[in-house]
Amino acid sequence: MIIRSKAPLRLGLAGGGTDVSPYSDDFGGAILNSTINLHVYTSIQPNQDGYISLNSLDLGVEAKVQSQKRLDDIEGLSLPIGVYNRLIKDYNLEAQSFKLTTYVDVPKGSGLGTSSTITVSILGAFLEWFGIKLTDYETARLAYEIEREDLQMAGGKQDQYAATFGGVNFMEFQQNDTVVVNPLRVNNDYMSELEHNLLLYYTGTSRLSAAIIEKQSTAFKQKSTKSIDAAHKIKQQAISMKTALLTGDIDGIGRILDEGWQFKKEMASGITNEVIDNIYETAKKAGATGGKISGAGGGGYMTLYCPGNTRYKVSKELEHLGGKIQSFTFDPIGLTTWTNP
Repeated sequence: MIIRSKAPLRLGLAGGGTDVSPYSDDFGGAILNSTINLHVYTSIQPNQDGYISLNSLDLGVEAKVQSQKRLDDIEGLSLPIGVYNRLIKDYNLEAQSFKLTTYVDVPKGSGLGTSSTITVSILGAFLEWFGIKLTDYETARLAYEIEREDLQMAGGKQDQYAATFGGVNFMEFQQNDTVVVNPLRVNNDYMSELEHNLLLYYTGTSRLSAAIIEKQSTAFKQKSTKSIDAAHKIKQQAISMKTALLTGDIDGIGRILDEGWQFKKEMASGITNEVIDNIYETAKKAGATGGKISGAGGGGYMTLYCPGNTRYKVSKELEHLGGKIQSFTFDPIGLTTWTNP
């Protein structure tokens, strides 16, 4: 028997950073995102050999330890260990023996919600195996608690919910720590036009999002007027983006992205650098009207809006900068699990 799962990565279109505490706790946050056809895959193969084998194929990290109810942390394998430890504890399960394998379609530090999507995918596979029934909200919340509370990894709240629910969502992060996911019913023609005009470009560098998010959190804790005002504007951008998408003002999304990018850079240091600025300016000179770095910033993927047929000229110019164009389509399906008998 093999238990499998897959969870989609996401494009954050507007509002990024307003899901990070303490901003979301003090003011409430809002984010618009959509999942895409790039995934995290997990396979679990139960056995009776008395060992737990963990293998991250894309990172080339693996370990084999004796089966026990609580595993010590292993560098590079904190997420599967965190999920296993939490479920064994919460559901008072016996120690298990199995081989767990994960694979991610993009490089580490992509800015597409990778870490949280890994957590959701692994959690989904274990829930399938153990026969534990949770709602989408409960699954996303548990993934969030494992990352942010159990493992003390810095970050926001959007990625766990995007990977679990899938689709285009306007998410609200309320001051009482409640998350509300609002699926958007967007006209298919509008989504096709947006997909045609968005360019996903890998900068060729990864980044450690935790360090940048820590700076954002610190700025919020210190009541930095500049950072808080920027976050207020970014939250408003999410509302404007939702309106543009639902009403068919697709080219207006480029302008909204450009405005949001200027605000984003004011939230904390390290969000941009010379490489990212050069990519952005090169894309705009070639015809892009706006864009943003994915995730917390500092590297990974950039999303660029290219109206008309400018995506081809923008792509050609960006090829000279050492990065890579990443093809993608929007994917409405969230976490999926199944068993191969």
